[in-house]
Amino acid sequence: MDPTPASDKKKKHRGPTTVHSLDHDILCTVFCFLDLFDLVRSSLVCKSWNATINKSKLLQVFYLKQRREMGFVGFSESSEKSFNVCLEEMAMERHRSALREGEIGVGQWKGHSLRVKQCRMKMGLLLTGVGDKVMRLWSLDKYKCVEEYLTPDTAPLVDFDFDESKIVGLLGTRICIWRRSGTKSIFPSHEGTFAKGLCMRYSDPEAVVGCEDGTARVFDMYSKRCSRIVRMHDGPVTCLGLTDDQLIISGSSLGSISISGLLSDQRVVKLRTRDSTDLRALCFNPCSHLVFAGSTAGNTTCWDLRTMRILWEKRVSLNVVYSLQHLRNDRTTLAVGGIDGVLRIINQNTGDVLSRIVLESNTLSGSQGNYGVVERAKGRRLVEDTQIDSIPRSTRPPITCLAVGMKKVVTTHNIKYIRMWKFRS
Repeated sequence: MDPTPASDKKKKHRGPTTVHSLDHDILCTVFCFLDLFDLVRSSLVCKSWNATINKSKLLQVFYLKQRREMGFVGFSESSEKSFNVCLEEMAMERHRSALREGEIGVGQWKGHSLRVKQCRMKMGLLLTGVGDKVMRLWSLDKYKCVEEYLTPDTAPLVDFDFDESKIVGLLGTRICIWRRSGTKSIFPSHEGTFAKGLCMRYSDPEAVVGCEDGTARVFDMYSKRCSRIVRMHDGPVTCLGLTDDQLIISGSSLGSISISGLLSDQRVVKLRTRDSTDLRALCFNPCSHLVFAGSTAGNTTCWDLRTMRILWEKRVSLNVVYSLQHLRNDRTTLAVGGIDGVLRIINQNTGDVLSRIVLESNTLSGSQGNYGVVERAKGRRLVEDTQIDSIPRSTRPPITCLAVGMKKVVTTHNIKYIRMWKFRS
């Protein structure tokens, strides 16, 4: 006869309590405490949560409430397209508002042993490198390194990009591919005959390298061959961009922008800045067809690709602009960083500086991360007449590269540390 009481048997066979053990009503009660955009993120966690949120129509209720609060009108509840479009509009408005005037929290952590010069952000992940012999892929939620990629000793890493399955790096005159599974391959030696590569952009299946001899070289990732050479400039190609409709946009040390198709071997259009200074940064907004470039003189220039004309050119900084970026669907704000270490938010349509941001001098707190302590501080917005030189250089090291996410900007400074600026609405 089994002496174990029946109640103990039930406890013995009961599995651990997890979030999936909660019934529909309890989950709905929990979800009611979230705001609209946290609810959208929760709906993507798993099928059961998605079903619970959609069945209860919580998204629609929260959405309509927020639309009324924000003054949106003319929405048809039966239109799924309108729902998605308007939801994106509200998300972009939150992002823009946070960048322009929200409170700023800063997390800073030691990302590399020597220094880190560049970063790329996609799919909630951050790739950093150029400085030591390793690239690191970070989870932005926990400041956690999730993958590492060692670079060969044969040549320095110049530039890199990534997608869901691979990391593509420019090593002097070679292309190297790291599979996310861990395998690595370098393009054959006969493909490494081009002049020194200065920059690179990748859009599967092709990587485009901007070279010192003024050409852009297009490499196929699967055949591992150079498929074409495009004569873009008379001087070195210093920055690159790729559009969704197969255009190569390149900036040069001579202060001009050239545009060509991926299937062409000659530039199609040449655009000029007004001051003809060396261009160091470039980005393209596919929503508005605007191209932005930053120069060594501190100027930022905007062209409209539909008319091929300059919309505006402003001197936003007294020194070199190294990097500028925007959230893909944002038509309003542009983050700009350069040698003076000030993070600037400017208006995409006018070039006006909306905000200038630096780190507060005092660190507030620290917590242990998997690569050391994550220091937490606050960012502060400078008033218009603030003299930049009066701010300690220790709080504003040069911004060598930046990447923009939803209500966040990540910056690298050619030092060991990476900074993530989080903007609160």
